[in-house]
Amino acid sequence: MIQKLMPAVGLFLLVSLSAQAQDKVELFGGYSYMHFRNSPSANLNGWEIAGQYKFTDWLGGVADLDGHYGSANGIGTSTYTYLFGPQVSLPARVSPFAHLLLGGAHISQAGFGSSSFSMAIGAGIDVGLFHDQFYWRVIQTDYLMTQFESHAQNNFRASTGIVIRF
Repeated sequence: MIQKLMPAVGLFLLVSLSAQAQDKVELFGGYSYMHFRNSPSANLNGWEIAGQYKFTDWLGGVADLDGHYGSANGIGTSTYTYLFGPQVSLPARVSPFAHLLLGGAHISQAGFGSSSFSMAIGAGIDVGLFHDQFYWRVIQTDYLMTQFESHAQNNFRASTGIVIRF
């Protein structure tokens, strides 16, 4: 009985391995700017990192983390977001993409902190550099909504950096 199942199990494993070989992982890291619309508004500079697992050539799941720092009216401010969601992209040397990400945010000002729901809707363009592994994220822009102090802040985020595809 087991000997009869072995070819079927082998075929299943072979198909599974070939399907996994087509899946891709992307890692992004770079500079990020955020116009934080709170009272008072602030222009913050920082970083963004993201990882994407591509289920198909055009659809993936993204985990996105960022940190932005600066001051608003002389008060030191730092914000962090952690967002997750789907991303669609055109698989090409010049690769536009769009995403909808949901998650949370944290702000620290003058030693006090607060957390809130956060959402980003955005798009960008990656351009291949060499070896089909390294790309430059020329621009990524996002409408980034946070809800600190029970009201929504409609923020703007722009990022650029390097994407490595595996």
